[in-house]
Amino acid sequence: MSGLDEGAFETLVPSRFITFTFPNPFASAADRPRSRHHLHTPLLRVAVLDSPAQPPPDPAVSAAILVPAGRETDWIFSTVSGHLQLLLNSPHISRLILVGNLPSHPHPSPFTRPIPIDSAQLSEFEKGVTPLLLALSPKSAFANGLPEIGFLCYEDDVVRSVIVETCVGGFVGEMLIEDVELEIDGESEFRRRLRFKRMPNLVQTQIRILPGGDTDLGFLVHPYLTPMVAGLKLVSSHLEGRIRAGFKPNALCLGVGGGALLSFLNIQLGFDVTGMEVDEVVVSVARRRFGLPENPFIRVWTGDGIKLIEELAAQPCNSESDGRFDVIMVDLDSNDEGMGTMAPSMEFVQKPVLLAARTLLREPGMLVINVIPPSRSFYEKLVLEFRQVFQELYEIDVGNAENFVLVAVTTPVGMASTESDSAFVTRLKQVISGAYMDCIRKI
Repeated sequence: MSGLDEGAFETLVPSRFITFTFPNPFASAADRPRSRHHLHTPLLRVAVLDSPAQPPPDPAVSAAILVPAGRETDWIFSTVSGHLQLLLNSPHISRLILVGNLPSHPHPSPFTRPIPIDSAQLSEFEKGVTPLLLALSPKSAFANGLPEIGFLCYEDDVVRSVIVETCVGGFVGEMLIEDVELEIDGESEFRRRLRFKRMPNLVQTQIRILPGGDTDLGFLVHPYLTPMVAGLKLVSSHLEGRIRAGFKPNALCLGVGGGALLSFLNIQLGFDVTGMEVDEVVVSVARRRFGLPENPFIRVWTGDGIKLIEELAAQPCNSESDGRFDVIMVDLDSNDEGMGTMAPSMEFVQKPVLLAARTLLREPGMLVINVIPPSRSFYEKLVLEFRQVFQELYEIDVGNAENFVLVAVTTPVGMASTESDSAFVTRLKQVISGAYMDCIRKI
């Protein structure tokens, strides 16, 4: 820790981030073949991040994460925003400390999951770094004696990954397209993913890759997209009537990403789809890498989605009936890194924006939104705002302890969710699991 102030870590400074190198205390073990020891570089990278929350818990709580071998250059473990999102996932932590191998280069690299670290090696790590972690703990952590350092584990289902492309968008910044092999219920599945550096823990889009390398646009794998589509059952009678009258049901999608939702709605359910995406480079990536079709029934407008719907709502309606869309689907995450992983953005949860969206819907129409609430109070505020604009609200629990899908309808649908299956619902059940349709809950 040469060059660092001796008392630098004695106090908590909200959002302060410090990174430095430290001699590997497992040097003798690191001399063995790499597969034999997790920490193998002569110098280790140590990163310290203080919580942005004020006031901090009393006494302060420090926790440490051992960076997975081979993931040292991943944005999750090598950027301030990645560290912040890891910390915000454990709100009781005052100071998060990451310890890992020193990266050999600064950019994300291909990854292959190493041999899992065994309990003996993990115990060795905890024992070996505890003196360092105690030295890095703030004074307030010692209020009740020697503090206990929490050790957190980071686990995901990635077996290996290959970088397909990196590029930079004018609005979203640096982005990464990668092909990954996942282990799901003991089986391998191959997917293509889109991630943004500003929100490295959040997979923006993922689609399934077929054995020949083609993209599978007829199947949704992103956790919350299937529940969003399941919400269509609530207005199935209206959609069926539109189809019988010779019209394609149409949807407005705020947030395009890789275009998985737009592609699915068009290919599997026959929707005429309009997407709004803030960054034209993202649209290019969706076309080139994620197979977003170019046809007359999928159009994408670029620009600020919130401003665009307000401008569109202010224009005279020239469609064949009141409103312009049967469905509006919203998948907008927050641009505020300090809020962690959160959806939608605070800008969307405003009454004028919701009123504009309501104006764009036919009767009966629906707005479906993916919600990752940073707090219970945020979710309650969002529900309150929606109640002031829409007639009924429904909720679908995605089941991942993170996402909720909120469905708002312009007119009461009553027992629509229990009616006999229309042709549209029959088709819906053929292309997505019926489980989410069965757990739609009125709130």
